[in-house]
Amino acid sequence: MTADASLPLDGQRILELAARSMFELFANASEGMLLVDKHARVVWINEQYKRFLPALGFEREEDFVGHPVSEVVHNTQMHRVLETGKPILIDLLSNRAGTFVVSRIPLRDEGGKVIGVLGIVLFDHPETTLQPLIQKFAALQRDLDDARRELATQRRSKYTLASFIGTSPAALDVKRQARRASQSSSPVLLLGETGTGKELLAHAIHAASARSRAPFVSVNIAAVPDTLLEAEFFGVAPGAYTGADRKGREGRFKLAHGGTLFLDEIGDMPLALQPKLLRALQEGEIEQLGSNKVVPFDTRVIAATSRDLVALVREGRFREDLYYRLNVLPIRVAPLRERRGDIPALAEVLLEDIALRNGTPPFELDADAVAMLESQTWRGNIRELRNVLEQAAMRTDSQRIEAGQIEQVLRDAGVARVPSAPAPQRGGAPEGRVLRPLADQVAEVERRAIQAALEATGGNKVAAAKLLGISRAKLYERLELVD
Repeated sequence: MTADASLPLDGQRILELAARSMFELFANASEGMLLVDKHARVVWINEQYKRFLPALGFEREEDFVGHPVSEVVHNTQMHRVLETGKPILIDLLSNRAGTFVVSRIPLRDEGGKVIGVLGIVLFDHPETTLQPLIQKFAALQRDLDDARRELATQRRSKYTLASFIGTSPAALDVKRQARRASQSSSPVLLLGETGTGKELLAHAIHAASARSRAPFVSVNIAAVPDTLLEAEFFGVAPGAYTGADRKGREGRFKLAHGGTLFLDEIGDMPLALQPKLLRALQEGEIEQLGSNKVVPFDTRVIAATSRDLVALVREGRFREDLYYRLNVLPIRVAPLRERRGDIPALAEVLLEDIALRNGTPPFELDADAVAMLESQTWRGNIRELRNVLEQAAMRTDSQRIEAGQIEQVLRDAGVARVPSAPAPQRGGAPEGRVLRPLADQVAEVERRAIQAALEATGGNKVAAAKLLGISRAKLYERLELVD
């Protein structure tokens, strides 16, 4: 401890006495002390420390004192304290003499220059003395390891190409393109209607790639408010704004470093954020919100959309340069109506999963039920197929699902399409009136409701979606279907 010239004489004397008293206290109460000079040579050890010499391999004190500390004390950090000038107040030191709790304190001259280091052995049997602390630390470490394993599991791809069920020409072509895409690090753009399995394919491409051991991170752009998307993508610097986490927050690009980032519903990305995404993809670097520091990343991007990006580009709602940057390896995922031959296999797998989740024996479809499923248009594709099968499974009293049960579910949903003409209603249709399929009538009602909402909001689609109680993405989807 250095003297302070600004202190009065009595204060100076008290400070010197305190330093001497503290030194004597540690020298007598500790398990051992040693001093090294500015060249990291041992210059002194106290009586308690001498008892460690035989265990360290030294018979005489002069074989230890006067030698570089790194040669006589294995795993020492005394030289680090000399280099940095910063103390190491609590540390565990393990060598041939055992495991010790130690403290290392730099010594300075009057000018503040480090001239040596004082090493103190606080405990020589930490497993006994610090047992409660060590147990608590071990428990915290186990919890941390468990959390890391769980997080790694969640960020691992859930599906492989074998999970994409189907042997139709359309399904086989998608698998072929996905395998080819997995061998590249270029962006992939998955195009297809909602419910066709685009996210499953993104998982499968990642699982078949060289990045399979790294994280798979996904973000549904349509599900994140526009004001939060930038932070979601690029992260937030510590204290970037009022209420921000003091430790900052990592964005999805950083979380997916070394792996794959899946951008679902890319067609819903706000126009204002598109230039920043384009720059990140082109330069391979990002800037956190509230920071001017550029952070490089190594992430493969897979994007997906059910929207017509070419039409959005033409309307000025999607940047053309971003479209070309994403559309390097486009894969069109065929709708279910173009691969009807895959429906029996898909239905079997879906019913097995439904039974497994509900803890029931597996369900079976009779031949007429399969034919009924194959005759539908499936506007919701595989997602809609699963919904119909799950409803039918919940309504049946046996493990066999018949055509009548499938038809009833479809009719209740207003989408039934029966191959044969339905029986006439009792009393017949009103004179001069032709009955239309229920699906057409529902579409007409939707068309009128959307038009009324747009007129009421002056053509503002976001406001119209709120008025109708649906998401913005759902409104765009319905507009495309009713046009």
